Formats: sequence, C-alpha cells, structure tokens
Amino acid sequence: MTPEGIISAIIIGAIVGILGRLLVRGRQRISILLTIVVGIVAALVGTWLATLIGVRDTGGVDWIELFLQIGLAAIGVAAVAGGRRRRSVL
Repeated sequence: MTPEGIISAIIIGAIVGILGRLLVRGRQRISILLTIVVGIVAALVGTWLATLIGVRDTGGVDWIELFLQIGLAAIGVAAVAGGRRRRSVL
C-alpha cells in the first residue's frame, strides 16, 4: 500500500467510523478515537471484502464498498460499546 493509500484509508476510515456510530441506536460510551480506529479497520476490511466479491474499480463511486464499510463500522462500534458496557457492570 502506498503512503497516499494509507492516508486516504485513515481519512475514509474516520468518516466511515463516525457514520457507523450514527447508525447505532442509543449512547455509545466509547471515545471518538476508538470510533475512528474501528472505522479504519472497517474501511480496510470492507475494501478487502469488496475486492473478493468483485465490486471494486467501477470507474466511479463504489457504493457497495462504501455500504459494506459503513455497515462493518456500525457492527464494530456496537460490539466495542457493548463489550465495554458489560465489563463496567462486572
């Protein structure tokens, strides 16, 4: 991965993480930094999944890839927030 690719993954990951957090209902007790990290991971995994199913490089905006990334970010934010909530109760 090129330096430009890494920088764009971080920027897109931050946006994807915030959008994923907005999709999760209720209050999430995780920091914005952790949300961005979840978004970066979701962006990378979403890109990898989109490549596997062959929906990348369509010449425009890869909507399926973007929806995969946001969905994975929402799942990740919910999992991290739920895991942190359970730990604080114990």
